[in-house]
Amino acid sequence: MTNSDVSRMLYEFAEMMDLRGEVFRKNAYSRAAKGVAELDQDIRELAEEGQLQTIPGVGEGISLVINEFIKTGKSDKLEELRNEFPAELTELMRIPDLGPRKIMLLHRELGISTVEELKRAAEQHRVRHIKGFGEKSEANILQGIKMLEKFGHRMLLGDALSLAEAIVAHVRSHDIPLITVAGSIRRMRETIGDVDILVGTDTPERAIDAFISYPFVAEVISWGEGMTIVRMSDGTQADMRIVPPDSYGAALLHFTGSREHNVRLRRIAIQKGLKLNEYGLFDMDDVNLIAGKDETVIYESLGLSFIPPELREDRGEIEAAVSHQLPQLITLSDVRGDLHIHTLMSDGRATMREVAQEARRRGYEYVGLADHSKSLGIASGLSEDDLLASVEQAHHLSEELDFPVLRGAEVDILEDGSLDYSDDVLEQLDFVIASVHLRFKMGRKKMTKRLLTAMSNEYTTILGHPTGRLIGRREGYALDMDKIIEGAKDHRVVLELNGFSDRLDLDDLNSRKAKEQGVMVALASDAHGIEQMENINLAVSTARRGWLEPRDVLNCLTFKELQTFLER
Repeated sequence: MTNSDVSRMLYEFAEMMDLRGEVFRKNAYSRAAKGVAELDQDIRELAEEGQLQTIPGVGEGISLVINEFIKTGKSDKLEELRNEFPAELTELMRIPDLGPRKIMLLHRELGISTVEELKRAAEQHRVRHIKGFGEKSEANILQGIKMLEKFGHRMLLGDALSLAEAIVAHVRSHDIPLITVAGSIRRMRETIGDVDILVGTDTPERAIDAFISYPFVAEVISWGEGMTIVRMSDGTQADMRIVPPDSYGAALLHFTGSREHNVRLRRIAIQKGLKLNEYGLFDMDDVNLIAGKDETVIYESLGLSFIPPELREDRGEIEAAVSHQLPQLITLSDVRGDLHIHTLMSDGRATMREVAQEARRRGYEYVGLADHSKSLGIASGLSEDDLLASVEQAHHLSEELDFPVLRGAEVDILEDGSLDYSDDVLEQLDFVIASVHLRFKMGRKKMTKRLLTAMSNEYTTILGHPTGRLIGRREGYALDMDKIIEGAKDHRVVLELNGFSDRLDLDDLNSRKAKEQGVMVALASDAHGIEQMENINLAVSTARRGWLEPRDVLNCLTFKELQTFLER
């Protein structure tokens, strides 16, 4: 039982309370879930010591729920809540801007329980006649359903990775050491269909028992020594494949994919008089096993350099591996700082000091604070006076901690491309992230011009989340990305790769385009709380998919190198 498991359980409680319309209890469970997620101590230790109520947001009632879950792997109260609502109702909550109150109203008035029923009702104009709805909200519902259908039943990478790692930890704790995540999660694709787990063992029964005993398994779909499939309580399917240890490397290669990459490898094997499948690399007679335990040995036996999983998409990685010219991909340890973090001064949840201390704890050489600008009132954007006062505060904090705290800002790009602060103010900042947060629906030429104008400002350092997409919820702007990359090169502006799981913006393809044009990329957590500084991990993963090396990334520079860059 991991902290992630407990946090996920509490978030499910919050979701159910939301459907009930019990806002206070929903907020209570959300706070508790967040408190557990941010723990740096194993929650089981706190439970054993009777210290659960020391976790922020956890009171007596919720501590009893957590204790039961840790001891039994389930919660009777949660099971009751699951039975109270049709399972499909939680799927409706994935439709953008359709909150729980409206969902329950539609459920009561029209008997709607599924996305398909809602779509049919909206198309038949029955929704607009319900109090609180109208023609516009009906159209928005249909647009939201269209986005949901495009996204399908796929999970965001961050959510899928968290679930997969929790399953792996659970199974491994049952004395199954040879286990890992496979499939598109291992390749770090931005969205995930099913969770794929691979186990190498000669005792499949033990692995299966451990897998199906994972607390969030709602249904065992199929069960066998080679493969077991389960469905989680949120509808996610997880597949666990079991192979002998001698075939583990070959199976990991095969089930990591992509299909196109594997097809190319099999062709190379045939050209060398060999045969490659999920059991190993053999001679053509299927008699002699050449390699099977280790992926690296299989690649070497085919005359290739080892290809990192993130590159296995048949986008030139085979050719680079043949000539031993694969990029030296960026790793988390190459990142020397994070330049996009919000504080309590705008819509963040941590003080400057707390951010700086966490940055140092992570081994960074520096950190950059970037609160919102004045036009973004919804995010408590800073006035010019408040921003300038915070510049002094940041510099004093740097001296006190003997740790560089850079004071920047995430400055709104206005409709005409101008920035939300005057040049006199921008000049006093260490760096400027220019971002769009309002008026997304502009024509392609107009939006492209808007961003190019923003980048032409001499004080713009970084273009924040350049396409503005929210995966599964909002398409990116209509934009000529080639011109944006060209403009970034002309004005020496850095393009951000935002690590929020629903952004990952730039994506991998545009990150690679930027690299090819000599445009630097900044990896950003865009953290609004200490725990969200972890977002940098997903930014690194996407950067690796984009073939980025440390030399391509702004915040892989040393502090001295960064100072030189910012003083240009």
